[in-house]
Amino acid sequence: MGFRGSGACVLKSSPTIVVSSAKAVARVTFNRSDQLNRFNRQMHQELRDAIQCLKEYKVIVLTGAGHSFCAGEEMSELACPEGSPLDLGNMVEACWNPLIRQIAALPQPVIARVNGIASGPGANIALACDFVVAARSAEFIQGSLANGLSPYAGGSWTLPRLVGQARALGLALTGERVCAEQAAEWGLIWKAVDEKFLDFEVDALATKLASLAPAALSATKAMIRSSWHRNLDDALKAEGSAVRRLGFSLDFRSRLAAPPEPRAGRLATVWGPDDNNRE
Repeated sequence: MGFRGSGACVLKSSPTIVVSSAKAVARVTFNRSDQLNRFNRQMHQELRDAIQCLKEYKVIVLTGAGHSFCAGEEMSELACPEGSPLDLGNMVEACWNPLIRQIAALPQPVIARVNGIASGPGANIALACDFVVAARSAEFIQGSLANGLSPYAGGSWTLPRLVGQARALGLALTGERVCAEQAAEWGLIWKAVDEKFLDFEVDALATKLASLAPAALSATKAMIRSSWHRNLDDALKAEGSAVRRLGFSLDFRSRLAAPPEPRAGRLATVWGPDDNNRE
């Protein structure tokens, strides 16, 4: 069964991927729960096809069916034919690299809803997203070395940028399990929440993001993601260019013309409910 967004693309669920939507938010669910949502080639292709049809949605949520986000790669797909070693570099280039590039290049915010184990390249899919909201029971594992492989699916790039070289090396070399709460404390993920509140937190974040100006969201995401390649002067120029362009947008002009919020409401937002009597 498919559904149609505001564009021409018809979104369809498939054997390995379930697609659903609520208003401006699209949710993509990895649907191999009996295999802990491990990826095979079919799932790679069906996920990339699904993401390609999400251009008209303001926010995208990626998650896993059952009690796992994604336990990485289907190991049977990596098995060597008898007498003929398999070139795993071709597999990475054909499957994982295009997927990570596709997620990173999406203009809209992408939220990883991590409901359980996220291991190896499965963890790196989550870390490629803009937000990771995880249940406290979730765990993140860089498990490639245990299988005789080095990190892939962007892990060697993402990890040190999120947690620094020392922790990135520790995670990659030991394969130590990191609980969601520790991951949040380290800055590896955005937030760890009680499992019963996971959907509430993800839905609230998605709703908030969907209410914001899409062009401004896209510009902010693009500038921060590209900041690693800029010096300060280049970043200041990029900010000026983006603000100039956004200042002419209908979104900005309509928000500028909107009635201001009541003063008490603004103070409550900044200071909290106990400080509303401050001047």
